[in-house]
Amino acid sequence: MKEWHSMTIAVLIGLTVRWTVSLNSYSGAGKPPMFGDYEAQRHWQEVTFNLPAKQWYFNSSDNDLQYWGLDYPPLTAYHSLLCAYVAEFINPDWIALHTSRGYESGEHKLFMRSTVFLADLLIYIPAVVFYCCYLKETSPRKKITSVFCILLYPGLLLIDYGHFQYNCVSLGLTLWAVLGLSYDWDILGSLAFCLAINYKQMELYHSLPFFCFLLGKCLQKGLRGKGLLLLIQLIVTVVAAFALCWLPFFTEVEQIVQVLRRLFPVGRGLFEDKVANFWCSLNVLLKVKDLLSPHVQLMLSFVFTFLSLLPACIKLTLQPSLQGFKYTLVSCALSFFLFAFQVHEKSILLVSLPVCLILNEVPFMSVWFLLISTFSMLPLLLKDQLALASVVTTLGFSVACAASFSIFENISEEELQLKSFSMYVRRHIPGFKVPAKMLKTWFLVSMMMVSLLTLMSITVEPPHKLPDLFPVLVCLFSCLHFLLFLIYFNIIILWDHKDGRNQKKIN
Repeated sequence: MKEWHSMTIAVLIGLTVRWTVSLNSYSGAGKPPMFGDYEAQRHWQEVTFNLPAKQWYFNSSDNDLQYWGLDYPPLTAYHSLLCAYVAEFINPDWIALHTSRGYESGEHKLFMRSTVFLADLLIYIPAVVFYCCYLKETSPRKKITSVFCILLYPGLLLIDYGHFQYNCVSLGLTLWAVLGLSYDWDILGSLAFCLAINYKQMELYHSLPFFCFLLGKCLQKGLRGKGLLLLIQLIVTVVAAFALCWLPFFTEVEQIVQVLRRLFPVGRGLFEDKVANFWCSLNVLLKVKDLLSPHVQLMLSFVFTFLSLLPACIKLTLQPSLQGFKYTLVSCALSFFLFAFQVHEKSILLVSLPVCLILNEVPFMSVWFLLISTFSMLPLLLKDQLALASVVTTLGFSVACAASFSIFENISEEELQLKSFSMYVRRHIPGFKVPAKMLKTWFLVSMMMVSLLTLMSITVEPPHKLPDLFPVLVCLFSCLHFLLFLIYFNIIILWDHKDGRNQKKIN
């Protein structure tokens, strides 16, 4: 009973921090004519409520796609429609066709913030609590601290409750899918993941690990017996889920093609803004977008992404295990973020979710990654006037993790999950050791640089000839970290010799 009281307090603190962040500014506040993501979400409510489904993704006099046209999958549109019905009941002016563009008021901000809070409370937070509560071989105290730290992760808080989005829905559905697969509820897990993809197409970052893990389980069971039956059940589940979500758009081929065009805007180029991925960082030294044609950029991006995630996916297919599945989720999502075509800075949240799932296993590296992931979005957060909220939530998260996991004490080869790798290297290089103690120094230097760049970005005016100096430095610094993290997580995956039969329900 005492543990449940502590768990309740942890959740309540997480909810309080969320609502406190929501009191700050949001994307595009008072910045006509386009405003920002807050207006995009409001506009989608306006469009879905006033127009029939067949017009949601098409340009028309009532639906100008250049003004925040709907470019998320159908489930997002249905969510917007549901919110629109509530908005129409409270104040029809909030979603009136044409005349509601750029609508801003205290009451409307309260409504919009409440929709995020409710979605988070119903989908993401329960998934976090259930996941942590059923961690095997973990003390009750560790379960509570895991919930506490995951709910305080500043990246998601600042984007959903500050900048303004509903990432808690797609990430929550993905987490429910992970829970389903963890307990051999493969059908329910597949259904939850299909819903996640149909809410936000970027959840495709996680699709390959799900596919490889389930395929590996089918192969283990044998494709002439239980494995074949499971494979058929999974195919039926996936097809049925997608068919139901896309039902209003199956009337014409043109409808399906147009929706896909909106979901995957290849014409927008290799990258936009200052995102901490490989291509944007490389562009500082070599103008990739100018030297290569869009077609070549697309193909090059595909090749780099495919090659970077291939080893982990092959290993997971041949040796499916829950631990390998979680690490492959991290590796694949990070590969997509670094090398994929048209990545946004907020996409790092798709990597941060699986990192949160292994927070209890490799706390030092996980906390380090989560701090850098939040820092990588600093230019966006400063644009939204969220500097104070960013600094305070990051400090709070750092203190909570340091106190909960004693991260500086957990940096041995075993704690870093690198013992197998070290033993392998020592066969060829006697005396080799992972520089575990040096990692503490590197971490402190990394955090000092994060603090310095944050302070300079907030207080120092950049040179007139280099107006983007600080955003570029943030991207380069973050990208270097992400490349090193990709190597680290792949080492863990490739040198893990445990097979699926020896894995517990949730590691």
